[in-house]
Amino acid sequence: MSKNNSAFRLIKDTTFIVAGVLSAGMGLKGFLLSSQFIDGGVTGISMLLSQLLNVPLAILLLVINLPFIALGYRRFGRLFALRSTLAIAGLSLSLLVIPYPDVTRDLLLTSVFGGFFIGAGIGMAIRGGAVLDGTEIAALLISRSRPILKVSDVILVMNVLIFGAAAFFLSVNLALYSMITYFAASKTIDFILHGVEEYTAVLIVSEQHEAIQRQIIDNGWGITVLTGQQGYGKKGHSQQETIVLYVVLTRLEISRLRTLVYGVDEKAFIIQHSVDDVTGGKIKLLPMH
Repeated sequence: MSKNNSAFRLIKDTTFIVAGVLSAGMGLKGFLLSSQFIDGGVTGISMLLSQLLNVPLAILLLVINLPFIALGYRRFGRLFALRSTLAIAGLSLSLLVIPYPDVTRDLLLTSVFGGFFIGAGIGMAIRGGAVLDGTEIAALLISRSRPILKVSDVILVMNVLIFGAAAFFLSVNLALYSMITYFAASKTIDFILHGVEEYTAVLIVSEQHEAIQRQIIDNGWGITVLTGQQGYGKKGHSQQETIVLYVVLTRLEISRLRTLVYGVDEKAFIIQHSVDDVTGGKIKLLPMH
């Protein structure tokens, strides 16, 4: 990678992290803290303990998150650990020194938009190569030590315990509003990480693969041609070579691709699945008609 590309990537990642810190700070101090709402994950634990122990949230965010980052050091590397430490320290500092306005006292608006700003902050920090919440690190480490548990299972159990504790120590109403905050934050994180241009990989198997291939190329999409084998019959013994077309495009373009394929071959076999990220190559985004 050239020095210019490295410098551009560093500036881009830093911008994402700084914007994430400011957004998360807005969600916490501008919305949630005045209404005593909490979020899920490690941030939620910090907010709950802050209310119960009367300890500043800025301190608890740093103290509780750092052990998870230290545990994830071997898994994710030194650069990730350094960026995450600086990001969380920046969030703690922003809560102490930035005079965020108390935007609204309406409880529903507070829960929704507080979650939105926190989710946007966490999502942007992740895109910059850091985390503001150690939940995913904790869940990954626990799932690896207990193979029977998936990462999503661990996160679910953690949040059930957190919101259960909030209902017990605070109130049921606050816990329910806090759950709205968590759902808003999680959906915002998904949107920031994937957005409307979430990529989808499509596999196409058809006897008319040459005609379909030409149509795909004519529409400006990139395509990879794979050679595979089909197995059929009750015992799967019969095999024959086949051509598989592999296309990566945004989800806004899937409908057009399916229409194109079935216009050539109504019996075409299509498989599609989400792709977390695409790097390298060139994906041409076509306008919708």
